Amino acid sequence: MTVSIWLGAVSRIVLVGVGCSMLSGCISSVGPRVSGSGRCSDESLHWAVGQPANEENMRRISRESGAGLVNPIGPDRSVQKDHRDDRLRVFIDANNVIQAARCE
Repeated sequence: MTVSIWLGAVSRIVLVGVGCSMLSGCISSVGPRVSGSGRCSDESLHWAVGQPANEENMRRISRESGAGLVNPIGPDRSVQKDHRDDRLRVFIDANNVIQAARCE
């Protein structure tokens, strides 16, 4: 085995090792933290309709709903009619204004 072939094999092993360690860092990352049960409640979100869908309002909606997942829906997106107890869908128009916020 020549030196160049050996170095090529070693470099591939090192690259594979680095790639695997980078992937495992992504896989083991912590997701969003949900306080409480994660069950969605949209009863107190009437204030959001007509408000801009900015970061501050979206964080408030998330906090007040208790949802484990907040799903913003733009004007050109369609949604399936599957239901999840932990999901809040926030419907936003083309002007980035909240049209509805519903647990679905």
